[in-house]
Amino acid sequence: MRHHLILRVITKLLVGPIMLFALYVQFHGDFSPGGGFQAGVIFAVAFILYGIVFGLHKVQHVFPPWLVHKMMALGALIYAGTGVVSLFLNHTYLDYSALAHHPEHGQHYGIFAVELGVGVTVSAVMVAIYYAFAARPPRLSDEEW
Repeated sequence: MRHHLILRVITKLLVGPIMLFALYVQFHGDFSPGGGFQAGVIFAVAFILYGIVFGLHKVQHVFPPWLVHKMMALGALIYAGTGVVSLFLNHTYLDYSALAHHPEHGQHYGIFAVELGVGVTVSAVMVAIYYAFAARPPRLSDEEW
């Protein structure tokens, strides 16, 4: 892929705006359609695009597999931890009104935390799926096509 200069340059130019758009969708998700799942997929697309253009080893150098696995667990812990906090505050599981003095503020904080957990988990799972498929050896060589 070294001879695809335009593709490599355009990819480097697009990865940043893709991640920025994912952050916009993540943080604007509780006000409009969007949120954690969509932001997680968009964020993963930046790494997948980088891996497709520059190769699996380059993207794994930027986003190592051990970190991907830790982020899958971290996202689930953020999601579940939001519910556990409300349990410790003598409310039902995932009752967001327990997270602040005013119920509306608690709703905002709770939705934000849950969507953040979903976004982190979905992003890491999508990248892990890409790593699993990209690491498989090809069954056909280029000459057999």
